[in-house]
Amino acid sequence: MTPADPALETALTRAFDLRLPVVAGGLMWLSDAGYVAAGARAGVLSFLTAASFPEPGALRAEIRRCRDLAEGREFGVNVSMLPKLVPGEKTADVFRLIADEGVRVVETSGRNPEEYLEILKDAGITVIHKVPSLRFAQKAQAIGVDMVSIVGAECGGHPGMDLVGTMINVGLAERRLTIPFLLGGGIGAGSQIVAALAGGAAGVVMGTRLLGAQEIAAHDSYKAALVAADERDTALTMGSVRNTIRSLKNETTAIVTALEAEQPDIGIEALMPHVTGAIGRRAYETGDTSHGILSAGQALGLLERSEPLADIIAQLESEALRALARLRPATQTSLQEAAR
Repeated sequence: MTPADPALETALTRAFDLRLPVVAGGLMWLSDAGYVAAGARAGVLSFLTAASFPEPGALRAEIRRCRDLAEGREFGVNVSMLPKLVPGEKTADVFRLIADEGVRVVETSGRNPEEYLEILKDAGITVIHKVPSLRFAQKAQAIGVDMVSIVGAECGGHPGMDLVGTMINVGLAERRLTIPFLLGGGIGAGSQIVAALAGGAAGVVMGTRLLGAQEIAAHDSYKAALVAADERDTALTMGSVRNTIRSLKNETTAIVTALEAEQPDIGIEALMPHVTGAIGRRAYETGDTSHGILSAGQALGLLERSEPLADIIAQLESEALRALARLRPATQTSLQEAAR
């Protein structure tokens, strides 16, 4: 695909033949073949989430289903590793399966992927490592990943402990990184794509803005709750166990916030009955968003309706083109004045 404007062509679009420099980051339980293939067909880079398919056969089948639906367009697989290696972890096997299926790009997160790079590089796989802070991006660059995604404090899910905002990240990344970098955290408008590219980014990462996509396999009431929410309707919890998460405000976030305030050293075991992923998964199935930690970022304010993913991408492109049009008259005028 060819971007609608040369200014939207980047290292990311060239590497994966994209129409827009946008990555639809992996969404636990939600990034299945139907959603990911829709993103691929629309011209962005989407990722299946390996953790959503813990059985090797199921993951392999989902990759193949996605390939059939993607109509020859590129897609990848997200592999979110636990912060520390645990007994019985089969991450290496997951990467080998991905390589065996001919997937060309992976999105890694959670911990340093260095021990797996040989497997991935030998298979010719591009590695995009997602981090919550510039310091981790610099480390990822040093070990040899191909690109990094830096998610700011505004993001849904895990923004890390530093809680540095996206606008600061773009300024720092331009100075401190030499590999292509992507920006995430509160990104949900085409004008923000242009701003990121102007700051030196090769693209952006989106999650929350895309949760209203009709291809997301979740209950309509869940999507309606997100559409009704705005940028003020998220909460940060689990900082007490150094696993900060931004999610939709609900009864669970109120309970967890109170517990952490009352018992600063509460520990993960006491929080698990409230924050276990099984509760959140039920919300996707039933549409009851009052319970569970439901990852969502401040880009909720930019989510106005549920619609086909292709329509969301088309709107982002239209907004990006308008932003570029706003810039160009000013640039031309400045050049004319400078020439006088």
